[in-house]
Amino acid sequence: MADPRRRRSADRSAARGESRIPQLGQRSVRNPYPPMRLLSDDQIEAIHEASLHILENFGIELMSPRGLDLFARAGAKVDRTSQTVWLDRGFVAEALKTTPESFALTPRNAQNRVEIGGDRINFTLVAGPPNVHDMERGRRSGNMRDYGDLVSLAQHFDCITMLGNQVCAPVELPANSRHLDTYRANLTLTDKSFHVSAIGRGRALDGVRMMAIARGFTLEEMAADPSLTTIISVNSPRRFDGEMAEGMMTMSEHGQAVCVTPFTLMGAMSPVTLAGALAQQNAEALFGIVLTQLARPGAPVIYGAFTSNVDMRSGAPAFGTPENTKANIASGQLARRYALPYRTTPGSASNAADAQGAWETMMALWGAVLGHGNLVYHAAGWQEGGLTASFEKFVMDVEMIQHMIAFLTPIAVDEGELALDALGRVPTGGHFFGDPHTLERYSTAFYQPILSNWQNFEAWQEAGALDATQRATGIWKKALTEYRQPPMDPAVREELDAYVERRKEEIGAGEP
Repeated sequence: MADPRRRRSADRSAARGESRIPQLGQRSVRNPYPPMRLLSDDQIEAIHEASLHILENFGIELMSPRGLDLFARAGAKVDRTSQTVWLDRGFVAEALKTTPESFALTPRNAQNRVEIGGDRINFTLVAGPPNVHDMERGRRSGNMRDYGDLVSLAQHFDCITMLGNQVCAPVELPANSRHLDTYRANLTLTDKSFHVSAIGRGRALDGVRMMAIARGFTLEEMAADPSLTTIISVNSPRRFDGEMAEGMMTMSEHGQAVCVTPFTLMGAMSPVTLAGALAQQNAEALFGIVLTQLARPGAPVIYGAFTSNVDMRSGAPAFGTPENTKANIASGQLARRYALPYRTTPGSASNAADAQGAWETMMALWGAVLGHGNLVYHAAGWQEGGLTASFEKFVMDVEMIQHMIAFLTPIAVDEGELALDALGRVPTGGHFFGDPHTLERYSTAFYQPILSNWQNFEAWQEAGALDATQRATGIWKKALTEYRQPPMDPAVREELDAYVERRKEEIGAGEP
């Protein structure tokens, strides 16, 4: 995290005239194509009805006295002994009336404002792995230096529009206060929006307060103009952890976005059939979404989906499978059924940044795009089923994301694009290389890759015969030399540092 050194390195590279890693440039990405419909309207309604049956007859366990109180006061059936809540269809429908169809998150740099919903699509850095890997240093436990490098890469690449919740766990720091260090890194090394930890009220509130300091806002102003979101992972089947529920309610009470995401692995935490898994996922997601609206009507909320399958021979999770891809598309249909923004994920079970990692990720990424995902979580750097944040996989994923963004750019059809003048000038059997139409457009006509190598075999061999994973190592290292830390007012940085030190003292050996 030697920030001044990185700035000087970037300045020296520019002075030498070295070519920078090609990017598509900062943009708000839209998905202009109609969403794919894997399920008919009747099938969507059948899943909806099955979900309501689960909520009305089986109930959901909620391990939070405060959450149980909210449901009871609103008129839901609550059994405090079993901590179970049952919701009738009218209760669910009433809560859904206040959910926003779309919303925006504004970080400390308003130019990096993120729009969630509609036809917008956003890609985040991987979040949560306990381990880190790169080809030079190997697999190791997460640490703060790697954390800083990975969020710096996310800042550097324009196609990563948000950070997830802790790109890796810095295990050398105390578990009860490390969220303060990671929030500070997010706010100082980047100026993009990020996900906060929702493990309890304290961690969520620290994230909101620190972003408020960075923006110069009060908590009331933050509630009116949110900056942050969090992922609530449901303990499927049908259980909401108490600490997660507290974090969720805290975020909603302060007007920040919540993404409710059941983790439904078919054959393990959900039925082995896709329809049954989707019904369970939908019931769990709806339950959490209702709770956000009880905490604060109108609070921004995202329909989250993470349905995949296990390897039935070993029980190990699998990602990027045909079933996972179909679930990504079908879940988008369910989210649109309730007029909610949609979160999905392009995962992979590969233990290496290899061909398996690429094809599984791309398979799931297509599902996310065809399903009109608005928030594509864990989009860059996910490896080993989410247990490792990989530097090389990050580069491979950025390449795939940029490919997808280029694909989502609509085809222009106008006089210049139809090229009739050029077609008239070039004789039969000729070529277009030297035509003015080509020369005017040659540098911008096609997507320029950062990782793909289009040399012929001889040229590739002469350049070292590096495969994609080996080339990715050079790219992430180059990106770190190009990275520039976004400026921050010294007074704001001082206030953030003071907040972190004060909170660490308050937390001590306890929980935040």
